[in-house]
Amino acid sequence: MSQNTSLLADFAGALLDGRLRVIDLTQTLEPAGPTIVMPPELGQSWPVRIEPISRYDDAGPAWYWNNLSFGEHTGTHIDAPIHWITGRHLPNNSVDTMPTATMIAPACVIDCSAQSAADADFLLTVEHVLEWESVYGRIPAQSWVLLRTDWSRRSGAAYANLDDTGAHTPGPDVAVMKFLVEERDILGFGTETIGSDAGQGGHFEPPYPAHHFLHGAGKYGLQCLTGLDQLPPTGALIVAAPLKLRDGSGSPLRVLALVENRP
Repeated sequence: MSQNTSLLADFAGALLDGRLRVIDLTQTLEPAGPTIVMPPELGQSWPVRIEPISRYDDAGPAWYWNNLSFGEHTGTHIDAPIHWITGRHLPNNSVDTMPTATMIAPACVIDCSAQSAADADFLLTVEHVLEWESVYGRIPAQSWVLLRTDWSRRSGAAYANLDDTGAHTPGPDVAVMKFLVEERDILGFGTETIGSDAGQGGHFEPPYPAHHFLHGAGKYGLQCLTGLDQLPPTGALIVAAPLKLRDGSGSPLRVLALVENRP
């Protein structure tokens, strides 16, 4: 048996005997789910529509299936570099051309749930990251950094958290996104909110710094994640494979975390 075959056999065995646990980090894609709303003068993303073709009826007496429609950036989804102007000219910058090796990667989870509960406009800073690293070690290159805020426990209006000044949801500040991309060479940044940027990120300089720095460097964003409270600070492996949409700027996807069950 070759070494690779042995590695895969060990992996499969760990799944079967419970040494590895699979955690679903994905919101259910449904019409009631959150859809980002843009200013009226800009284009709008389609909400999720699920229309039955047949359900054991005259249209299909023995089968059930649906037609679907939704925007690329709906539900738990990934942003590819081509989504943002800074990444528009990069090679392999769409979901159909992104390297498949990047669809499986380790994760570092930074727990800011208490701060986010106290302040909807909480911002992750370089200081927070350095404090996390002083406990758990330096963030490895090509890792996901996932911001735990427990925002996914909200729904409806509380999830969007809009008022006359826009959305108020936690996220990263400008300096930390530049730091994570340039100093830590992360693979991408993931959040439990509807965007990888803070709700007020449009007022930052540059606007929407997570989008600006991540996609300009060929990196990715994950949004609308859930279940981050089940992940350890380090040691989880993230599987995030988007639909293979031609020239797609993003895609809903099933995000799974593999976590080792330790005695």
